[in-house]
Amino acid sequence: MPATTKDRILEATELLFRRYGYTGTGLKQIVADANAPFGSVYHFFPGGKAQLGEEVIRRSGRMYEELVMAVWDGADDPVSGAGAVFAGAAEVLRATDYLDPCPIAVVALEVASSNEALRIATADVFASWIGAIGARLAAAGVAVEESRRLSHVLIQLLEGAFMMARATRSTEAVDAAGHAAVALIAAALDRVL
Repeated sequence: MPATTKDRILEATELLFRRYGYTGTGLKQIVADANAPFGSVYHFFPGGKAQLGEEVIRRSGRMYEELVMAVWDGADDPVSGAGAVFAGAAEVLRATDYLDPCPIAVVALEVASSNEALRIATADVFASWIGAIGARLAAAGVAVEESRRLSHVLIQLLEGAFMMARATRSTEAVDAAGHAAVALIAAALDRVL
């Protein structure tokens, strides 16, 4: 079944946010990339770019969470799951010539102090990710409070590594962050035993 006009707009916007950020993405560029009439943006998103941006952030956040958790859950244990997530992130960066990092951090860094709706949307996405990772670590036996702290650190490692990889055109930062994430999780699990 072909994508609807609304889906094409959302998908084009998400890609453009990853590459150019919120302010660097214009409505004309969105409709051109979505092969959609200009008026369709306001038909589906009466609040304009702000409403579209918020929906893209929330939708992308869910999609990335599902993707990361599928990779994590496909591994034998949390240590190898985290390693697989970072390895997969490095591969995506290489495959896209470092153009397609996570749009959540890109937008959060850009507009958190100037657009309250997008700040809240990005904060909600991060909170969901922290909850998802924390639940998996807690299920593996890590104390709930430590699971939450470790979840924060893992997200910071990944998002910071995306930023550095994009700037350096190298996955060295992602590889280093992945090694650190694996070591932190292994240490937390060792304390459980």
